Amino acid sequence: MKKFSGNVLFLDRSDINTDEIIPAKYLTEITKEALKPYLLEDLPLPGFNNKEDIQDKAVIVTRANFGCGSSREHAPWALEVNGINAVIAENFARIFRQNMYNCGMFAIELSKDKIDYLFENYYGKDTSIEIDADKEQIIITSPEKSEVIAFKVGEFDKTLVKEGGWVGYADKNY
Repeated sequence: MKKFSGNVLFLDRSDINTDEIIPAKYLTEITKEALKPYLLEDLPLPGFNNKEDIQDKAVIVTRANFGCGSSREHAPWALEVNGINAVIAENFARIFRQNMYNCGMFAIELSKDKIDYLFENYYGKDTSIEIDADKEQIIITSPEKSEVIAFKVGEFDKTLVKEGGWVGYADKNY
């Protein structure tokens, strides 16, 4: 199973689309590794530098409608190859969300109030998150505090995560 813990990248914006996650001009690449340097290259977010800010990050916390736009599976691939295996947001574009689970990655939805709380209390601090799939808990830690936040995920999506995605699931069950 993939690692679902590590340092957090806060992206304080809603409606981050798949072209901003991985620009369309790189969709001709034939390996996930080739996508690595271009993650979030075109994200217009004041003060954000994709070359520096995504290093050593494993979890993204962001606002609403993450992954909107086209249905390309390259967007989760670009996250995965950069070591980001979980995104926490208010909600996701439907196809992006399922592509995350199909790749064995977490797309965790929390209420707007909880997302606001995370930004108010952890944004701008050295923050890490550990996701416990079985207990459906997020353990979030900063230098000042640590706490547990519950989340819900469907049983089949949880199974996909545990099996490493659809390929792992199919290998085990078919």
